[in-house]
This record gives sequence, C-alpha cells and structure tokens, in this order.
Amino acid sequence: MGDSHFDRRRVIAGLTALPLLAAGVAGAGAKTPLRACPTDRVSISGGFGKAQFGVDVADDDATRATGLMHVENLPMSRGMLFVYPRPQPLSFWMRNTLIELDMLFLDSFGVIRHIHHRAQPGDETVISPGKLPLLGALEINGGLAKRLGIKVGDVLRHPAFVSTANPWSCSG
Repeated sequence: MGDSHFDRRRVIAGLTALPLLAAGVAGAGAKTPLRACPTDRVSISGGFGKAQFGVDVADDDATRATGLMHVENLPMSRGMLFVYPRPQPLSFWMRNTLIELDMLFLDSFGVIRHIHHRAQPGDETVISPGKLPLLGALEINGGLAKRLGIKVGDVLRHPAFVSTANPWSCSG
C-alpha cells in the first residue's frame, strides 16, 4: 500500500493535524493522539474487552480505491484501516473483493459509529452509514465483529484519531 513505509508514516503524521483541528472545535476535553505510536496496528476497546489488529493503512486516493481488492485471504489478526483527510460521509463497495468483510465506520475520535456486517464479495451495492461525518473505516474479516462482541460505541485507538478519554499509551 503506497510507495514506501516511510511515505505512509509521513502521510499519517500529517493527517493527525486534521482531527486535532476538529477536536478543538468539538470540545476542549479532547486529548492529542500519539504521533510516535506505530501506525501499523489498532486496538479496539469496549464492553467485550479489547482486540488488536495489525493493519495496512489506506491513506491516499490510490490505496483507498484499491483497498482489499484481489486479496484471497486475510488473517484473523489483520485488517485495513482507511483514513481520510477530513471527516465526511463515506461509502464503499465490494467490487473485485474476494473475501467477506465487516466494515467499522469511525468518527474523528475513533468511536465506532456504524458496523456493516458481512459485506459480500463482488457486491457493487453501495455500503454507507449515511451522512455521518466520518474520518475512517476499519475492514476486518466478515463475521469477526459479532464474534468478538465489537459494537457501535466501542473505541478504536490509532494515531490518526484523537482520544476523547485520558491519554493512552501506544500499547493501550
């Protein structure tokens, strides 16, 4: 995904400024994301407990357009994190996607606002949570969100999103 690991980190670092601006408008209690944290993993916390995934980050038009197309197998501990330059309505489809996916739609704070369960391979029907202003989406294996107990309102932590809670560590 992208030209190099270094370029992806530089783009992600640049993207962190946008959620910070949004956070300043949204509320003074927001905390700053950790710029030094690895960008190749996320953690999700909620009533179910905690889950961690290694991720490829799709943070430019080319990688977002390709996504997980033509991927034949996705390990259970892996996913793809889509990050956009500003909050906006998001939509996806499954053209040329070979595996079933769960799509977790995220606001600027990493809060899961919508989950589309079990998107079907090859389906070109638009998948969208509507007009919600969202900053990203996490795609994981289809059925995994329900199996783990991940729900709307749970929180994904990654440097591209602002924390609304106490400052968090890279391992947390």
